Amino acid sequence: MTGENRGIVRDQPPEIPSEGGPLAPFKGEVPPAPDWFRKAVATPYETGSVMVKGANVSYQRWGRRGAPGLLLVHGNGAHAHWWDFIAPYFAARYNVAAISFSGMGDSDHRDKYDMATFAEEEVAVAEAAGLFEGPAKPIIVAHSFGGFVTLVTGAEYGDRFAGMVIVDSPVNPPERPHRGPNRQGRPHRIYPDLASALARFRLAPPQLCENLYAVDYIARWSLKRAGDDGWTWKFDPTIWTHFDSGRDPGDLLKSARCRLAIIRGEQSNLMLDDVGEYMRKLLGHQVPFISIPHADHHVMLDQPLAFISALRTLLAEWDHSDPHRSV
Repeated sequence: MTGENRGIVRDQPPEIPSEGGPLAPFKGEVPPAPDWFRKAVATPYETGSVMVKGANVSYQRWGRRGAPGLLLVHGNGAHAHWWDFIAPYFAARYNVAAISFSGMGDSDHRDKYDMATFAEEEVAVAEAAGLFEGPAKPIIVAHSFGGFVTLVTGAEYGDRFAGMVIVDSPVNPPERPHRGPNRQGRPHRIYPDLASALARFRLAPPQLCENLYAVDYIARWSLKRAGDDGWTWKFDPTIWTHFDSGRDPGDLLKSARCRLAIIRGEQSNLMLDDVGEYMRKLLGHQVPFISIPHADHHVMLDQPLAFISALRTLLAEWDHSDPHRSV
């Protein structure tokens, strides 16, 4: 595994053409972003990549090498830029890295995918970004699908990490198994211009979001040029057609070899009360379980500042306490 392509950047997502319109299916024109958001996404970061099983896995890094490590992990079909307005709020205290899994964002695509390889990518990015160089073991914060990958990491490599924060990743009771992503794998459509592509952006699973400036920002980073033909999505549409999901998430949750905490959106249609209670039972009711008010599944889009505050509080508490749960 080798890191490469490192450099400090202040990239900006593609600009919308002058004829741009509303970001469908979100009604209305995208409003100006608030000052805190604009300052956060303008914060310089380092880009890099690391080779894992023949694919370059890209990442971004904020903060100082040698500080405590914090790895931010995105969900299904997403990318590292989902954390651009979150990571800077932790860079004064932590060496922060955000990964783009293979097949997503600016990382290479593979012929087939599996959870074990995604977990290896998390560890490889943590190594390449210097997260293991700090005074303590690093911590992973992972959203949605990334939380399931992180459960594999916790079971296989958990002794290398101080803790893992799982954000709205539902481990369902056996009588209500998780259906998983669509495995049809249809090729991406090519849109003639950026505005047309943005108009087709959807959050998955579907939900509305009041913070259109944040949705618009990640939508732009989700697109790439398709030669001279227009624009298309970055993520590999064939990921789930040849995918090995690996071990049962409930077994993985119980097997984590490091500290755990759970964050959910209080209005999430995935992390319902019975799901949360089942997860707490699996963990012996011995881990923090935090609900973010007025947040749906995409917690960092719905309530970014509340999410930042809750995560800061949790990490500060972890700095000064011992885990109740034996690992």
